[in-house]
Amino acid sequence: MFKIVNQRQLNDAVFLLEVEAPFVAKKAKAGQFVILRMDEKGERVPFTIADTDPEKGTVTIIIQAVGYTTKMLSTLRAGDSILDFAGPLGMPTELEGAKRACVIGGGVGCAIAYPSAKALKANGAHVDVITGFRTKDLVILEKEFQAVSDNLYVTTDDGSYGEKGFVTNKLKALIEDGANYDLVIAIGPVPMMKFVAETTRPYGIKTLVSLNPIMIDGTGMCGCCRVTVDGKTRFACVEGPDFDGHKVDFDELMNRNSVYKEEEREADHKCKIGWGR
Repeated sequence: MFKIVNQRQLNDAVFLLEVEAPFVAKKAKAGQFVILRMDEKGERVPFTIADTDPEKGTVTIIIQAVGYTTKMLSTLRAGDSILDFAGPLGMPTELEGAKRACVIGGGVGCAIAYPSAKALKANGAHVDVITGFRTKDLVILEKEFQAVSDNLYVTTDDGSYGEKGFVTNKLKALIEDGANYDLVIAIGPVPMMKFVAETTRPYGIKTLVSLNPIMIDGTGMCGCCRVTVDGKTRFACVEGPDFDGHKVDFDELMNRNSVYKEEEREADHKCKIGWGR
């Protein structure tokens, strides 16, 4: 069992869980993830590691309560436990050599972008961060990003906070103003990552994206996490989750991610019934 030592609500649907997992905390690097299971009947769900504290032996994950398991996880409090917490899984993000980077997070993807920004800053790189949200009420991790970046640009679709517009608008403006990035990292909704990659493509800027295909075993054996990169099949759980954004077949990824929408709706309905809603 893995004990939850801290729980914090970041907005109406996003929650932070700090979990006691000393072996994972000791070895985890930016970009890697865990697969957890709440109980013996629970599904296996991957979560990117948002932060670690090796001295305390804790791992932080950030969840968005959108499906059955994530909604159940959002009800846990400090002192509760999770049955399985396997990791670190996947390959760390390749950050070596980057001198000037732009890290982009969209929505809850900011939780995944944060450790990359933190690691880049620790490596001595100049780090600009662009975060994107639909509205002010959804903004998360602003103080955390301020602490690990040279410049933080917050954007909202409706202009209720920060700059109005999409992350791609701000990214293009910075590039055209002479930012001279040698690395862009984009993490968030698949369409956002796709358009970030298209924004950087004409400039030849190395662009990494963190892919979120369906995952089950986390070892590459089940094949559910397969994605097409540069025309070849790759397995995100063991070869990723980061890939060259200019070579990813994003349309295929979006189609595969929607395969179980009906089952997800049914599970969500059962969750609401269980809560008496």
